[in-house]
Amino acid sequence: MSDHYERVKLELQQVKNEAAGDDEQLSPASAAAVPAEVFSAIRTRRDLSRNRSRSKSRGKADGPDRQVNSKHLFEATHQRSDNSQEKGKNRERNEQNLHIKGMGRDPKGKMGSNGNVEPNQRQKCESQWKEDGIKVAKKRMVVTVDTSKAKTSLEALKMSIRELKWKEFPVGRRSACDIYWHGVSFHDNENILSGQVNKFPGMIEMLRKINLSRAVRTMQELFPEEYNFYPRCWILPEEYQLFCSQIRLLKDNDSTIKPTFIVKPDNGSQGDGIYLIRDPVDLRPISGSHIKQVVVQEYIQKPLLIDKLKFDIRLYVLIRSLEPLEIYIAKEGLSRFCTEPYQEPSQKNLSHVFMHLTNYSLNVHSGNFIHSESCNTGSKRTFSSVLFRLASKGVDIKRVWSDIIALVIKTVIALVPELKVYYQADIPPGKPGPTCFQILGFDILLMKNLKPVLLEVNANPSMRIEHEQEVSPGVFEFVPSPVDEEVKVGVIRDTLRLMDPVQSKHSESNTEGGSPEDTIVVQKERSDEKDSSADALPSLCLKQVFPKYTKQFNYLRVVDRISGIFLRFLGVKGTMRLGPTGFRTFIRQVFSPGAQENCKLSSNSFSMASVDILYIDITRRWTGTLPESREAGKPKLHQSQC
Repeated sequence: MSDHYERVKLELQQVKNEAAGDDEQLSPASAAAVPAEVFSAIRTRRDLSRNRSRSKSRGKADGPDRQVNSKHLFEATHQRSDNSQEKGKNRERNEQNLHIKGMGRDPKGKMGSNGNVEPNQRQKCESQWKEDGIKVAKKRMVVTVDTSKAKTSLEALKMSIRELKWKEFPVGRRSACDIYWHGVSFHDNENILSGQVNKFPGMIEMLRKINLSRAVRTMQELFPEEYNFYPRCWILPEEYQLFCSQIRLLKDNDSTIKPTFIVKPDNGSQGDGIYLIRDPVDLRPISGSHIKQVVVQEYIQKPLLIDKLKFDIRLYVLIRSLEPLEIYIAKEGLSRFCTEPYQEPSQKNLSHVFMHLTNYSLNVHSGNFIHSESCNTGSKRTFSSVLFRLASKGVDIKRVWSDIIALVIKTVIALVPELKVYYQADIPPGKPGPTCFQILGFDILLMKNLKPVLLEVNANPSMRIEHEQEVSPGVFEFVPSPVDEEVKVGVIRDTLRLMDPVQSKHSESNTEGGSPEDTIVVQKERSDEKDSSADALPSLCLKQVFPKYTKQFNYLRVVDRISGIFLRFLGVKGTMRLGPTGFRTFIRQVFSPGAQENCKLSSNSFSMASVDILYIDITRRWTGTLPESREAGKPKLHQSQC
């Protein structure tokens, strides 16, 4: 309390002395009683007061002394101004250098003498660079990838992220990531409201063997010649009687025919539960507490052989989006060989799975399986090595590739309608949610006449780049697989490049109002540019096939357009009952000019009078049907609910 009182008392006394013009200094005793910082502050205030009083006296003075003082003052002021200008230039130069080096600083412009803001040094440099045709380099945003759910594809994914110089989050991240890589399903990680997920909702359900067969069968009924690449199949147990009758009829017409069938469990994977039969009586019991559904598929008896071995092809297909539909095919794939020489199926060799089944997960346990360091030999090779051998024998490789591309596009077109329904159920339009993409594994068999046949499609193809090897009796370890690494790392890396959110933003801004084909061209050109993330990267191993070939296959999308009507119907009315007002709204939604992009079922416009007549006609027909058949239908139109 006493120190504070003494301090205030000294300050008041000093102010009084300065006001009276007293030049007396503090006594040593008083100075000793005041802290150093207080004494310094008092002395500074006293000096400022003296300078103010002296400047007033200089203003009243005249003669040579005033001119001399003015000259010294001008020189001192000019020197200070020069120093400040030099410091300002150095600061601008440093800020410019910092910005060019990527520090992100953007100094503001200076105020000119005329009151306008003058451009700073960086802006001047940018304008000069633009005039000289040199682009201003900008720091690229780092893409973040959540790999916490990647499972078996983790190693290949890590290698791809390192090549792209992106940021990996192996245990997830609280804030949103740009890309989420799931190992099994879209729902591996819930509550994702932004970014991109490498799985589509409903893809696992659609690619189960029964649903795939039904989707392709629907297209076979509409376009039998276009969808003859899928073997004839039956769904058991519901089509068991149909299967028995058709096989009996086939044998009665020609007794020499001895067909073979392959039985596949609906939810089986990696060859689990697959076996061959030649007669319906050979079917294993499928009854029990939980009846398991299976698909019985016609066995292809004349496959193409290499080294007397049957083989199939695993091709990787990227569905980049459903709306608009974008499909890419990897230029390289895997050829997986059986481990026993092929013989036509007979009752004696039906159980020889290493002869008839090409599944890698089965043949890897054979004593004849060959793990090769070369991509041209062994029980697993690259597809390009097979094509090279075929080309050496005079086979038209371009024709083979063309048939395979057509098979892939037609299969995806068959899957898309129901996939869109699944997608809208999980990510309704107008609500926050991620966008989706997915890599599929197509298993294709080449017949002896080089016609490709679709065996199945895998929603979760193995992206493992190592294989299990027995190093000692009963002891196994994973060792690198050069063939898998060459194919799978490229597929994952280039999938990430195509889904790069930074490139997508640039492409959208550069191609606003353009066609999908234009977007792809821009992205391809940009991917070849040398930037901070794509230095020394090879060209894309994924080739776009749709919408590139839209004109050739667009007529097959009838069911897809019907699904568009169905989705619009659900958007108009959340129930399956419509009154005349709802029916009018539905017709406007479906057949309006804006809807032609998706539906394209009719180029004619409906008047409201014709819509009302159509509604009355449908209602009259509907009420005239039997009650049981009416309940089986989807749309229920009742005038009583208007």
